[in-house]
Amino acid sequence: MYGYYGYPMYGYDWTYILVLIGAVISMLASYNVKATFEKFAKVQSFSGLTGAQAAQMILERNGINNVRIQGIAGSLTDNYVPSKKILNLSQSTINSTSIAAIGVAAHECGHAIQDAKGYQPLVLTRTISPMCAIASKISIPLIFFGLIVSMTPLIKIGIIAFAVAISVQLLTLPVEFDASKRAVQTLAEYGMVTDQELSGIKSVLSAAALTYVAAAASSILQLLRLLMIVRGRENRRR
Repeated sequence: MYGYYGYPMYGYDWTYILVLIGAVISMLASYNVKATFEKFAKVQSFSGLTGAQAAQMILERNGINNVRIQGIAGSLTDNYVPSKKILNLSQSTINSTSIAAIGVAAHECGHAIQDAKGYQPLVLTRTISPMCAIASKISIPLIFFGLIVSMTPLIKIGIIAFAVAISVQLLTLPVEFDASKRAVQTLAEYGMVTDQELSGIKSVLSAAALTYVAAAASSILQLLRLLMIVRGRENRRR
């Protein structure tokens, strides 16, 4: 007897290993960034600057005067909203004087600088995000329905939609790495942190970047699994 995915319902579907690998990678990356942030959140900056003050200095020195800094609930929920020109700093960042907070604030400023300079990967990511959001919503229902009615073409359309949906994750990688690079360069250029502090900040930002890599890897593994399922169905019909 076969289930919706074309594999024995009561047997072992080895393709689930890909899902498990993706889950483990994501969990390890999440644990790593939290542990690294907590470690350097205990190290107070020599300058005594808070995350908000560091962000304001970076924005001003880059001639960015149209971005508003505001607090947002949670920890490590920091983000920059290009469409609204708002830099959101989490509770663990905005008033903290730790080097971890300064590093995270500087990273988000990196996105604001990208926006101000028209950094193409950021522009492209913003452009395709709405399309990817739609693709994300319809991909799984299409695949699921296609499996129920045994319509391989419909399944393939769903997989294509899924591939489109995760493309934004791949485009996000250069955006995030570049923002961290800009953060480190700015902090060093303006002497806002010591060399030792900069080393700790690099550790925090590298750990944060790995979460994006892990998310992309997990999605790619899921896509690979879907492709293998379709291939398996086609082979059994020959």
